[in-house]
Amino acid sequence: MAPEAPWTLTIPSDLQLLTLARSFVEGVCRVAGFDERATRAIVMATDEATNNVIRHAHSGHPEATLQIQCHFVPEGVEVPLLDEGAPFDLNAVPHLDPAELRVGGRGVFLMRALMDELSCQPRGERGNTLRMVKRCPRHPPAGQAG
Repeated sequence: MAPEAPWTLTIPSDLQLLTLARSFVEGVCRVAGFDERATRAIVMATDEATNNVIRHAHSGHPEATLQIQCHFVPEGVEVPLLDEGAPFDLNAVPHLDPAELRVGGRGVFLMRALMDELSCQPRGERGNTLRMVKRCPRHPPAGQAG
C-alpha cells in the first residue's frame, strides 16, 4: 500500500493567517478521526510553531512563506513546518520549569509538552524543517478511508 500524500498548506508570513492555519490543521485532524484532546494538542502546537516562524524566523521578511504539512502515519500524525528562516537550533532552547514566571519563551515549551516528538533540521542556507509527531489513534468517520 502506497503512503498517503501529505495534506499541505503554504501561506505567506502574515499573523492574520494564523486562523487559516489553525482551521487547516483542525480540519485534517477531523478527517483523520483524532479525538478532541489530540486534535486540540496538535492544533495548539502547530499554532505556536506557526506563530514563532512568522514572528521570529521570518521577522523582517514578510515575503517569506511557510508550509504546514500533515502526514498520517500508522501511530498518528507527523506535522512538518518548513520555513525560510536562518538555521535554528531547537536544542539550544532550554527546557523551562513550568512554574517559572516569565514573559515569552513558552512556545517551544508548549510544543514539547503537547507533542510526542519535536525536532528541527536546517534546509540548506535558509530554512528549517520543524518536525512534530503526535501519537494518537485514528477513527475516521464512517464511509471514509483510514
